[in-house]
Amino acid sequence: MTVQANKKINGQRLWDSLMEMAKNGATAKGGVCRLALTDVDKAGRDLFVRWCAEAGLTLTVDQIGNIFARRPGRNNDLAPVIMGSHLDSQPTGGKFDGVYGVLAGLEVMRSLNDMNYQTEAPVEVAVWTNEEGSRFAPAMVASGVFAGVFDLDYGLARADLDGKTMGGELVRIGYAGSAPVGKRKVGAYFEAHIEQGPILEAENKTVGVVTDAQGQRWYEITFTGQEAHAGPTPMPRRKDALLGAARVVAEVNRIGLKYQPYACATVGLMQIHPNSRNVIPGRVFFTVDFRHPDDAVLAAMDGELRESAARIAAEIGLENDFQQIWYYAPVKFDETCVAAVRQGVEALGYSHRDMVAGAGHDACYLAQVAPTSMVFIPCVDGISHNEIEMATPEWVEAGCNVLLQAVIAKANAMTVLAASEN
Repeated sequence: MTVQANKKINGQRLWDSLMEMAKNGATAKGGVCRLALTDVDKAGRDLFVRWCAEAGLTLTVDQIGNIFARRPGRNNDLAPVIMGSHLDSQPTGGKFDGVYGVLAGLEVMRSLNDMNYQTEAPVEVAVWTNEEGSRFAPAMVASGVFAGVFDLDYGLARADLDGKTMGGELVRIGYAGSAPVGKRKVGAYFEAHIEQGPILEAENKTVGVVTDAQGQRWYEITFTGQEAHAGPTPMPRRKDALLGAARVVAEVNRIGLKYQPYACATVGLMQIHPNSRNVIPGRVFFTVDFRHPDDAVLAAMDGELRESAARIAAEIGLENDFQQIWYYAPVKFDETCVAAVRQGVEALGYSHRDMVAGAGHDACYLAQVAPTSMVFIPCVDGISHNEIEMATPEWVEAGCNVLLQAVIAKANAMTVLAASEN
């Protein structure tokens, strides 16, 4: 694969696009709240679609709301090289998580237009629906359906806490497309993203070459005890569901610390019933998020959590409804795609290092059906999933320049790959 270091993107245009998109769902602290398939998510999608049309790209929407914007190549029979990420955010999200990968892909297209440069294979930008999993669990549902991990009915039936489904909300906001999910050819997939951790900035590196991604397990646990009056009920006779949940939270933290240096363990959501100050909680629903790059260690963490939850529930006299709702194994990204990113960053002269992705990304599912890799840029203080999330214009431009190099190299190599396969 040949890099073309003289070709660069328009960094100011990319930055301006990021700031314009951030107006959709803007929060008082400078972040965004653009939950999947809400009206503000629709507004963000509409803006992206308009920009794609202005760039002369052909648009397709599939049945789970994934958007694909296509720029033709010299040989449109070749499988396209796809870039992408997501536009939905956390409730207190930032301006860069996910949206950077989408708009970096769009900027690659715009810059190719400016240069009047035609790649051998077509190039596409994808917007994946509900990557965050904040409104509809689990995360990365639509890319998972695309990759065949979930079936379409499962994806469309995912419901939020109010009982609204992804399928219903796609219809409501006008993004229930007609194209089949996962029937598109993919020659390669690249995803640009902020690191969402502190390593690149701490080491003064501009780009992360992502070689692997951590595996994850998500759980939903419901402890049921008995509501009772907070005053007359003696302490030894209580069946306090919140007490049980609190003890599991401590166990989750212990497990995460035990399996360092890579383990991450989090309880991020809890619902207490009846949630009254003078009633002993009779039911608590809470979530657990486990991550590790070694599948054997992730399995050991799973075993300890199950044992701890069962033991704690029995000690207090609680019913224990324990569900693992999501799992994917650690991912090793494609060596040729990793090489394309590495060659691009070296040709451009940016400081860089190899990295393991600590967060889940749509690339983790795309890796199951296509050669895949990622490009990381730093974020200030490693902070993400937070309204103060920030990246500098220089980092944003550098990552997109690397993406451009990798995509050109891979798209122009597709003829060789196709010939070798025949």
